[in-house]
Amino acid sequence: MKLAQKSPAAPDARHPQERRAFLYVFLLAVVLTLVVELFNHKAFTSGTDSFLEFVCGKPLAAVVNVALVLATLSPALFLRRRAFWCALISFIWVVGGAVNGFILLNRMTPFTVADLTVFNTGLDTLPNYLSTKYIVMLAAALVILVVGLILLFWKGPRNDYPLRHRMAAGLLAVVLCGGLLGGSWALAFRLGYLANTFANLAFAYEDYGFSYCFLQTWLNKGIRRPENYNAESVQKLRQQAEDAAAAADADPQTDVNVLYVQLETFIDPKEITDLELSEDAVPTWTRLTEEYSSGYLTVPVVGAGTANTECEVLTGMSTKLFGPGEYPYQTRLMDRTVESVAYDLKENGYATHAIHNHRAAFYNRNAVYANLGFDDFTSIEYMPKAERTPKNWAKDSILTDQIIKALDVTEDQSDLVFTVSVQGHGKYPTEQVLEDPAITVKSCPDEEYHYAMEYYVNQIHEMDQFIQTLTDELSQRDEKTVLVLYGDHLPALNLETSDMKAGTLYRTRYVIWDNFGLEKQDENLTAYQLSAAVLGRLGITNGVMNQYQQFCRDESTYWKGLWTLQYDVLYGQKYLYDGESPYEPTDMKMGMAPITIRSVTHGMDAWYINGENFSPYCKVTVGGKELKTAYISPWILQVQENPGTMDVEDFNIRVIDTHKQILSDTE
Repeated sequence: MKLAQKSPAAPDARHPQERRAFLYVFLLAVVLTLVVELFNHKAFTSGTDSFLEFVCGKPLAAVVNVALVLATLSPALFLRRRAFWCALISFIWVVGGAVNGFILLNRMTPFTVADLTVFNTGLDTLPNYLSTKYIVMLAAALVILVVGLILLFWKGPRNDYPLRHRMAAGLLAVVLCGGLLGGSWALAFRLGYLANTFANLAFAYEDYGFSYCFLQTWLNKGIRRPENYNAESVQKLRQQAEDAAAAADADPQTDVNVLYVQLETFIDPKEITDLELSEDAVPTWTRLTEEYSSGYLTVPVVGAGTANTECEVLTGMSTKLFGPGEYPYQTRLMDRTVESVAYDLKENGYATHAIHNHRAAFYNRNAVYANLGFDDFTSIEYMPKAERTPKNWAKDSILTDQIIKALDVTEDQSDLVFTVSVQGHGKYPTEQVLEDPAITVKSCPDEEYHYAMEYYVNQIHEMDQFIQTLTDELSQRDEKTVLVLYGDHLPALNLETSDMKAGTLYRTRYVIWDNFGLEKQDENLTAYQLSAAVLGRLGITNGVMNQYQQFCRDESTYWKGLWTLQYDVLYGQKYLYDGESPYEPTDMKMGMAPITIRSVTHGMDAWYINGENFSPYCKVTVGGKELKTAYISPWILQVQENPGTMDVEDFNIRVIDTHKQILSDTE
């Protein structure tokens, strides 16, 4: 007897199931959007007011964000493993939202596509923000989720509906999703619920939603082509700047050392309203601003983004012209040169040095600095063992000797020394860490951040002591010196505009110290105007960008001209230079003085390498093989295994960072 086979359900009987599948996907998109926005508006730590204002007060913007999430989920309707793909996409959205929430709590600047380009940098700094316990718990949770996804792919339900019907359902979903996205997007722009330019990235994420803004940081990169961009418009700007410089007829002082110290997250606490301290945390800074040229410095970032302030100071270019959240160090400046204060001073016979008491590869500085005209770069990997803060950042006190060393390694040359500090870096602990702080907080704008603020002001108090030591050392030298000090951005301490006397979160202060009697000239500047102002005080007027910033910033067409010049040299035809950049990448050395080996000795089951300029990041190699190495001092390394030779010629020194990246090798 032949058993009757069960016939498949008729196609029309399954149509309701397909419609329900689309409904489930739509509801999933709504839920994911709400979860992501809860993170985006810090609802889990700061309450739901901001979240409710976005959802209820800006419904069209919320709909656009739902449609964007739906657009990533809709393709699942084409596939047999719908449940798996929906789970995978949901996992990505929730992780992205959680990462954004974590970043907002710690640096005030939201998660962008540009952050994916500094992924290794983020991993490097993670122990400074989370304890080992939390990192382990986080890693375990991610492993569990990944295993769950794998099991869902392997054992999860599959849609056996015929391919033609899955295609029909998927196409319908795409069409409906496209209509929803396009319609809501257009209407939201028309009614002012969305914008594609962000004056403040953090506020944009709050106003327009995470999904929309994150997409903008991906699509909106580089510098948009200005209207009427052509060779004639660029040459006109060049001529304008050159004529103004010629008319000024300045007498350049090229016998003056020019030093910059970009102070990590440094502000004068007196700029914060309703903050009361036991005493002035920065007495040296207070005195310098009273005695030397100073003013407010408008910076492009808040809470994080050090490299963008640095980029503006070095190049005279505004990072606001780039895409939202973009780091030019990670994009355009990786593969091309551009005029900088280093190149301008090199044309005047200067030696150029860069110093940073953190990782060389942080923001790709070990690659970018060569494109900005530096002869050498000394990072933490080329310094003696540094004293550390309770949050494991190198203290700035180590920089004094490094700056003085940079002035001494070159003979018969003036020096540019560009230094980036790190001590003031967050995260600032919200529990008491300092047992006997030199500065105590009596009251602050947000009492939940009392201990965080106290930790912060004590770090900048020590940075102020570093400034005192450095200026004392420079005062004792016979060489004329200008020292430019400035903060790169405000700290991530839950500060609001109303908390700042300047009325904005995008202002720090600068001071220009000197040891030969420059006239005090106070003025407010932007970060991209600072170097031109400094060189102008010295009568150094070469370089088109330098000339433009010195002589054209009061013109009504200033901003449009700056936009045109930046676009031309970075994305355009280089009309400014007749088609080819005059700036060649330098053969930049890592470390300002060579690492050398003088002798090898043996004693007590160990071998000792004697030489100069060793650091804790040095590894001894023989024939390319790394030997177990211990740092003893800047002139002694201990090798803890038999090298198989005692011939000095066989030994080399390799410098390796914490991510096992080789920075240099004497071989």
